[in-house]
Amino acid sequence: MSKENKKRSIRPDGMAKVTGSLSYLTDLSFPDMLYGKILRSQHPHAKIISIDTSRAEQLPGVAAIITAKDVPGLNGFGIVMPDQPVFCKDRVRYVGDAIAAVAAASVEIAEKALERIEVVYKPLPVIDSPKKALDPAAPVLHAGGNILHRAENRRGDVETAFTHCAVLVEETYRVPRQMHTYMETEGGVVVPEKNGGITVYCGSQHGYKDRFQLSRILGMEEGKIRVVSSPIGGSFGGKDELNIQPYAALLALATGRPVKIHQTRRESVLSSIKRHPMEIKVKTGADENGKLLAFGALIIADTGAYSTLGPAVLDFAVEHAVGPYIIPNVEVTGLSVFTNNGVSGEFRGFGGNQVTFALEGQMDRLAEKLQLDPAEIRRRNLRKKDDRGPLGHQIAETTGASDVLKAIKKKLEPKIGEADRYNDQHKWKKRGAGLAITMHGGGLGYGRLDPAGGRLRFTKEGKIEIAFGFEEAGQGILSVIEKITCSSLGCSKKDLSIVVGDTSLVPSTGSTTASRGTSMVWHALQRMKGEFRRKLAERAGEVTGIPASRLQLGKGGIFLGNSRVLDYGRLAKHMARNDPVEVTVKFDFPVTPDKINGGHFLYAFAGTAAEVEVDLLTGSVKVVGLDQVVAAGPVVNEIGYTGQIEGGSVMALGYTLMEDAAMKEGRYLVENLDQYFIPTIADVPFHMEVEPIEDLVAGDLYGPRGVGEIGSVAVAPAVAKAIHHAIGFWATRLPVSPEDILLFGTKEGDGRWNMKKQLNP
Repeated sequence: MSKENKKRSIRPDGMAKVTGSLSYLTDLSFPDMLYGKILRSQHPHAKIISIDTSRAEQLPGVAAIITAKDVPGLNGFGIVMPDQPVFCKDRVRYVGDAIAAVAAASVEIAEKALERIEVVYKPLPVIDSPKKALDPAAPVLHAGGNILHRAENRRGDVETAFTHCAVLVEETYRVPRQMHTYMETEGGVVVPEKNGGITVYCGSQHGYKDRFQLSRILGMEEGKIRVVSSPIGGSFGGKDELNIQPYAALLALATGRPVKIHQTRRESVLSSIKRHPMEIKVKTGADENGKLLAFGALIIADTGAYSTLGPAVLDFAVEHAVGPYIIPNVEVTGLSVFTNNGVSGEFRGFGGNQVTFALEGQMDRLAEKLQLDPAEIRRRNLRKKDDRGPLGHQIAETTGASDVLKAIKKKLEPKIGEADRYNDQHKWKKRGAGLAITMHGGGLGYGRLDPAGGRLRFTKEGKIEIAFGFEEAGQGILSVIEKITCSSLGCSKKDLSIVVGDTSLVPSTGSTTASRGTSMVWHALQRMKGEFRRKLAERAGEVTGIPASRLQLGKGGIFLGNSRVLDYGRLAKHMARNDPVEVTVKFDFPVTPDKINGGHFLYAFAGTAAEVEVDLLTGSVKVVGLDQVVAAGPVVNEIGYTGQIEGGSVMALGYTLMEDAAMKEGRYLVENLDQYFIPTIADVPFHMEVEPIEDLVAGDLYGPRGVGEIGSVAVAPAVAKAIHHAIGFWATRLPVSPEDILLFGTKEGDGRWNMKKQLNP
């Protein structure tokens, strides 16, 4: 792609967003609209003895109250396994479980109606940790037991290899439950249509998948359900699963009127999916030269009450547990465990963030034991261009791992010297620098339905319409589509009409998830552009009398050489309406040819360098610098690329230093953002640099890889190493707390920092 096409430009939805004129789906209103509210469980685990809605039904302004008996089809949802009840009728398994829903003339009336619904519960023992769930005497939460999914990666003989290691590192890492904290909480409007169907205006990452799930719940043909799912005020994986759609749809059908549901932040906290908390026990061994010989890990993920994409997240974590390193003996076991905690599901990084914190922490500890530079021990174990993937499967050849390590090492070296000089001059504040690297597979992986496609059409208005089933969730997919289409066809953005996020207008092109959007747009255009240009040139040849072989598409119209001979508007007027130019393509995201469940084929790589400042009096950590080097193929849109990496970096800072949606006895300890802190502009490092590595190996035909997730993955271990460089503290759990640092300083501090020595030098 040319430098001109990559230069910074205003994104198609940019002006409307910054001026506030763009309407999000929760902004929509319709005539005669009702407002919905959902009654959630009062207990994390209980039997339902009875549900009485009679008092609520008598409240003036209440139009409908629905429970499980009012679900005409399948009373369950879930992207892979529909094991989460739309409405619980005999048992609740977490505090977000839905019991009933109300539609009323106002939000206030709907809330009063919820208060009048009488539910009698019999509390059951609460399983609030995987450890309790795995106890043979524990209550069984689902028919198949308390283990949702198992995954493994095994090769060689790990136990024998450990006996031959010069150094061993054993550690247990604990990572927290994290909220997506999107600006627009779950919500939207469902409108009943005259044909008996519905239109669903609700934020989602996969309109067609939502349509499929709703058809099962409603007992309705998919063709009678239209899902409008764009624009969305943030998602990060959190709206990949159904949320309020079933309730608004059932209420709209029950009342024959539009129904809006927009969750408060508290309602969102209680019911929405979160990042999987994990406990990761790791043992890693190397020889005296730092060559990795063996790697063993046990990953236990708290998946909460229901499945959603818990199995796929665990598979991804197991696959990426050894990252970009070649290790001859591997034994990784993963368990995803049901509990009565909040539902864990898909979140930016999809299990990679958790295991990368553990893996890179092991590499740094090995380096210290062997007195090796942290970058050097990584270099000695990095995968090479044609090495197989983490599961021993074939992947696209790439030098991404070595490319990012070399570049990030160069950025880190001067920062280490600067930190050391700073520390010589300051007593109560210490600085440190650290690096980490990672690899991240794009797409859903082998054995998972991962369809893609797209459509090009020349409209009667003389526009080149490009349509995808993707959603604009703030990530900038509209800019990507605009840039790639203009580059592929030679047209200008004024010639385009971009259509996304409406199942009645777009082809099914798969989910807006798994870092697949940019890649799939590029692949679709490669497949469509030749035929579309040929067909449009043929129509132009019929109008101008010039042979189609001599004509080409350009900005504003059809060109012969450097001269425009026909603009698109005139061409549209001369074309017969029953003879449209349209090209549609369907294909699947590239996967490994090896039959490895979940194995990926296209990977992006990142190297992260972090600089921190630790306040020895308060234990607080401030990240003062954060650089990323990313190898993900050609950059499509420079500002969008940078924005994704910077945004992912800041989100990861929250995960590393402040965010923990902690639960106790199945209840959230915080239910709003007044106590759950996320990074603000004050927490963003003044110095952030993003360096793309665009080179692909010779013969690579797969184009740009996605960067929606990769920027968030290696931040935590880089910050953890920077803290260690500053004060000698090894973090084993996230978020890194001031209390842990102060405790270390008073009881365990090494030569770099010991509180007693600081106070009495």
